[in-house]
Amino acid sequence: MKIKSIEAFEILDSRGQPTISAVTVLADGSRGEASVPSGASTGSHEAVELRDGDAKRYHGLGALKAVKNVNDKIGPMLTGQDAADQQKIDTFMIELDGTPNKGNLGANAMLSVSLSVARAQAQAEKKPLYEYLTKFNPNHQGDYILPIPMMNIMNGGKHANWATDIQEYMILPVGAKSMTEAVRMCAEIYLQLKKVLKAGDYSISIGDEGGFAPSVPSNAEPFKLISEAIKQAGYQPGAEVALGIDAAATEFFQFGKYSLKKENREMDSAELSVFYRDLIKAYPIISLEDIFSEDDWAGFENFTKAFGKKTQIIGDDLYVTNPERLKKGIKEKTTNSILIKLNQIGTFSETIEVILAAQKNHLTTVISHRSGETIDDFIADLAVAFSCGQIKTGAPCRGERTVKYNRLMRIEQELKNKANYASWPF
Repeated sequence: MKIKSIEAFEILDSRGQPTISAVTVLADGSRGEASVPSGASTGSHEAVELRDGDAKRYHGLGALKAVKNVNDKIGPMLTGQDAADQQKIDTFMIELDGTPNKGNLGANAMLSVSLSVARAQAQAEKKPLYEYLTKFNPNHQGDYILPIPMMNIMNGGKHANWATDIQEYMILPVGAKSMTEAVRMCAEIYLQLKKVLKAGDYSISIGDEGGFAPSVPSNAEPFKLISEAIKQAGYQPGAEVALGIDAAATEFFQFGKYSLKKENREMDSAELSVFYRDLIKAYPIISLEDIFSEDDWAGFENFTKAFGKKTQIIGDDLYVTNPERLKKGIKEKTTNSILIKLNQIGTFSETIEVILAAQKNHLTTVISHRSGETIDDFIADLAVAFSCGQIKTGAPCRGERTVKYNRLMRIEQELKNKANYASWPF
């Protein structure tokens, strides 16, 4: 179906900061809209998120330049093109941008168009988005896998004014039998954690991703609190509900050292590895993300070699959903998992390339939100279409987070016996 028009708008994300939304309309009236999230803890190798830089407006964070690029450059170029040819659509934008990091048009402008085109074509074909997206997945065999939710129920680091050095403390309902049960288990534990925190006179304020963000005396304290909440909610830590972290170590890497304020220590990679090893021994932690800085390839490789057979080691800032950085990781066996964030690379086609390359080389793929989110639920359908097995989209709190979980439960209801809840891969 031919593209009739593409128009972009400036909207607000979950932090009250500007972002971009694009609407694609096709010749038959089919319509697709997509909005782009924004990260706070970002890797320096990510594609450029174009901002206005006008200090008099939104403290320089306005997105009108990106909006103008869609309305004046991308939209006119793509009008009349076939929306079903996603690769061609994305390639046109990449060539029009002409930079290696999308610094001309902006990854935010390009992604809003890329995803809105896919949504419009799905509507034209009268298919649910997850079903339409499977046409880009050569490994799809008919049935679907619903992802294990990795719910960030305690926030720290840059997402919560450094309540802890570790940025995210997650629960993984590995013992659930369905998506609906998994969401329920996590929501029950989240609500129980609130009671545990109140009983201990901790603050119940929340961070950017909906998790609680009390100031605690150590980086290990949240594990104790969460483990207690799991047990009080009626579940077994480890057997039914495991733990995961996103350390976001790039944020506390300074002058060649890892500085953990809660531990009052500076560490090198080897010492930090021992710190993580001790946490794994003490708590049922099965997934560790960004535990070294974005260019500490050796730190990741050594840790994966030591613990990768039983533990998921995820690269986020390390890879930034970039196919070239992933190639290096595959060659050097740097991690056994990759985090997938569409706005790190800027188009749907490039995101697909990374997912398929990772899966071909036996890395797990974890679909992820950003800390500054919108109510767009595209990533829920993406996780299902590509059988990614895991999804990160925050706590079971705040509409921009719960919309993704609600979408996954709705997909499960639609698919019935054609969908299976993912099993833990390690």
